[in-house]
Amino acid sequence: THNPLSLLASAMAIFLCILFGANAVAIKFTLAGLGTFTAAAVRFSLAVVAIFLWTHFTHQSIRVRKGQAHQLLIISILFAAQIGLFYMGLSKTFASRGALIINLVPFLVLLLSHFFTRDDRITPGKLLGILMGFLGILFLFLQKRDISEELKTGDMLIFCSTLLWACSGVYTKKIIQNYSPFQIAFYPILFAVPFLYICAILFDKPMVNAPDGSVLAAILYQGLITGSFGFVAWNVLLQRYGAVSLHTFIFIIPAVGVLLGGLMLKEPITGNILMALVLIGTGIFISQFNKKTDHAPGASGGS
Repeated sequence: THNPLSLLASAMAIFLCILFGANAVAIKFTLAGLGTFTAAAVRFSLAVVAIFLWTHFTHQSIRVRKGQAHQLLIISILFAAQIGLFYMGLSKTFASRGALIINLVPFLVLLLSHFFTRDDRITPGKLLGILMGFLGILFLFLQKRDISEELKTGDMLIFCSTLLWACSGVYTKKIIQNYSPFQIAFYPILFAVPFLYICAILFDKPMVNAPDGSVLAAILYQGLITGSFGFVAWNVLLQRYGAVSLHTFIFIIPAVGVLLGGLMLKEPITGNILMALVLIGTGIFISQFNKKTDHAPGASGGS
């Protein structure tokens, strides 16, 4: 049983969604000065240190209990693969497109939950929301003008990342009540960091490419704001108020990503992108308000 969403909690959820929405833009700034995997590795190195210090000074236990290790390993493997694909995709496509595609997560979670959980079935309202979400992505993929093969490749990599994220979300929702928010945030990042550094050494040529102040600010934003504070804060809200209440705000994330991509990165905001944004936002709103039970943890911009 979850608590009713308070005004303060609603404001925090909106604030976190704005932070997550800006994350794709911050990653694009980082990729201007760091290699793809290097950027991800540095970001999550900062995040894992920040979360560890947070647990230390607030006396939060992150000790793994009996029966938890294999579950955390599964989440960690999915997380590492998801992050690697997401950063590779954003290195090839626009932040605005990436922000839209990654917000397929709630729809994919609904679909997967229907088949893999007992108490979460697709209702007509949920189905309408899912169809609108996928129709929005279809509008994005049907755009032909000024779309290079590299953009298409980037879009598909992000879609694969989104699918992994949804799989992780469905699995995590079944076990999250047995963990603290710090455990769910800390261990997947801890596992991912060495994997990302190995990929950086093998594939980033070069690993560092003349980073400036904007690159430094962007990496600090990702590591300290969204990668640690944002993820832990979202999971705290999730355990206290439930996914149904929180996911009513998720439509904010793609809207912020598209807006900031156009304003800060001068990315083209085409009619297809705007139509995709409207359909995805409306689909999220409809599908979340037609839920009867809580599910799917996580936030789309937490990547």
